[in-house]
Amino acid sequence: MTTDRRPAEPPYRLVATDLDGTLLRDDDTISPRTRRALAEVTALGAAHIVVTGRGAPWAKIVLDDLGYDGLAVCGQGSQVYHAGRHELLSSVTLDRRLGALALSKLEAEVGPLAVAASRDGIAGEVVVGPGYRLRALLPVVHMRNPEELWATPVIKLYVQHAELDDDALAEAAREVVGDLVGVTHAGPGIVELLPPGMSKAVGLAMAAELLGIAPEHTIAFGDMPNDVPMFAWAGHGVAMGNAHAELRAAADEVTASNNEDGIALVLERLFGVSWSPDAR
Repeated sequence: MTTDRRPAEPPYRLVATDLDGTLLRDDDTISPRTRRALAEVTALGAAHIVVTGRGAPWAKIVLDDLGYDGLAVCGQGSQVYHAGRHELLSSVTLDRRLGALALSKLEAEVGPLAVAASRDGIAGEVVVGPGYRLRALLPVVHMRNPEELWATPVIKLYVQHAELDDDALAEAAREVVGDLVGVTHAGPGIVELLPPGMSKAVGLAMAAELLGIAPEHTIAFGDMPNDVPMFAWAGHGVAMGNAHAELRAAADEVTASNNEDGIALVLERLFGVSWSPDAR
């Protein structure tokens, strides 16, 4: 005789997952076990929302492969995207004059920066300036002159420094231009300047309101400091085993890494779902 381990009611109505370093393994794939766990919990009535720093065009690449057709929060919270309809429901842009001023002030303090920008819109390109180092093989447009950075509305800027590491650059940016723009550290080589007040928590709150789900009914998974606001908003925050120390300190629990099915392990435990290699 077997016992059903599933709770009478799902412990959370919303599962919010970061993408890179969390839902995705280091090879940019989603494991069969994690796919299965997410399918099981959504079958039980919970919603799944991807909450990513990627702008919608970069997020779309992965979401289409996943067969994901729900809401996604993109661009560090600045975009709410309907993956099934390939439609932006909302988008907040960075004032370009404010962005230019922030860049100028930051460079005056720390020296030259390599810069990129994520343009607004469902087809918004990422434009990359000289010296900017890409972390992954994603589609970009290389700028021929600096004015191209401001040619169209942007949702955020990416900055890199030749000598300062990511934590030091993010801290310098907060001190120098934190009164002008939002600053976040989203991954290796990814320090970003955002519209003031923007965060993953802002976008997630908007998406959750559309679904009629409260923060206390939300469990969130992440790996980097840009996930800290999302953890503060959600009822339960789970840091991956590969997470940055700042996020681990803010988490309610730490699971296994993104390469070791960290999301699936927590969902299986809390929702009472099971996994076997044959159940794909």
